[in-house]
Amino acid sequence: MANTIHVDVVSAEEQIFSGEAEFVALPGEAGELGIYPKHTPLITRIRPGAVRIQTANGGEEFVFVAGGILEVQPNGVTVLADTA
Repeated sequence: MANTIHVDVVSAEEQIFSGEAEFVALPGEAGELGIYPKHTPLITRIRPGAVRIQTANGGEEFVFVAGGILEVQPNGVTVLADTA
């Protein structure tokens, strides 16, 4: 699907979420970040808080992280959480 992006949320212990999403919102160091498909590549630190994933089927998933790293690439989004 052209209007979705693959999202992985992982910690050192486990894979927390893996799937297609229409939108991802999470707490960046300088404020809230919103990621849509075809977003510009990006690597940044994230603050503790909620990662909101709007899934391809219209649902929402929430994952609470204690900080970490966000990587956005053309083929997907990866959240490397300190703990979740």
